[in-house]
Amino acid sequence: MSPVLSLVVPVYNEERNIAAFLAATTKELEAIAEPYEFVFVDDGSTDGSLGLLIAASATDAHVKVISFARNFGKETALTAGLAHATGDAVIPIDCDLQHPPELIAQMVAEWRKGADMVLAVRSTRREESWPRRSASGLYYRILRWLTSVDIPAHAGDFRLISRKVVDVLNQMPERHRFMKGIYAWPGFKTATIEFQAAERNGGGGSKWSFFKLWRFALDGIFSFSTVPLKIWTYVGLLCATGSFIYALVTVIQVLWFGVDVPGYASLLALLLFFNGLSIISNGIQGEYLARIFDEVKGRPLYVVGGRWGFGDHAAARGGKRLEISDATKKTDAA
Repeated sequence: MSPVLSLVVPVYNEERNIAAFLAATTKELEAIAEPYEFVFVDDGSTDGSLGLLIAASATDAHVKVISFARNFGKETALTAGLAHATGDAVIPIDCDLQHPPELIAQMVAEWRKGADMVLAVRSTRREESWPRRSASGLYYRILRWLTSVDIPAHAGDFRLISRKVVDVLNQMPERHRFMKGIYAWPGFKTATIEFQAAERNGGGGSKWSFFKLWRFALDGIFSFSTVPLKIWTYVGLLCATGSFIYALVTVIQVLWFGVDVPGYASLLALLLFFNGLSIISNGIQGEYLARIFDEVKGRPLYVVGGRWGFGDHAAARGGKRLEISDATKKTDAA
């Protein structure tokens, strides 16, 4: 039977969590009594994750596995999962059990009532440090100010997405994937469910370093807003106006009051200030140009190293960005 529910599960070095995740989630899905599938996307794991997933697909017809040729990142793994999922409703979910499988039934109930997107929103973020919570809250306030897309602050990847929304998402070809913004962009009717994230199964900390979070934050801003680019018109106008006023005051001081023109210190300060503004402006333009450069190259978003559990009809829905090399086709056939 064609699946009604598709769970998209990005995996990167999760060998400690796969068995527990499958056991807990399968129990919840069986209770819902709808046809379902797991679409695991192995994002170039270096531990035994891929082997465990392949073994699971051999014994459980619900399990489908996509393996990337290398690590492409979680956002890209989610994109691949959405492109390969065939269910009427798709649920991206983490493999470490921080996303409670018990919420799936509530999501399905809201979907049955007519919601096209059901968000799992964190009621609190006690598992995170105070600086990280504060920085996250400030970031999303700034992001909402910069963009017209309403991106919820405490909603992550864990959500239910109806098929018509998934079809829209699969048509969005950008290579810098800020999935929270991509999820929010199409609109449609949205419902929310509150939850408290559990502790990560098997222990261990987040795989997101400060640098990765910083790049992720920049992707969110530059992918969904042109305000940082446009604002320099007003910064330049403000600086030009301030410079004109300062020059006028200096002329009046010299001609009418005989005051000496300020010397080296004030001149150096002004030069450093305006040079700093120029460098910041060039950096922001560079961020946009780098993204244009990536888009123009037109490379596939990812490379699939192998697929298991899909059968002979494993064609993805994602179009050109899902190109697979000849070597990969041989792997799939094997």
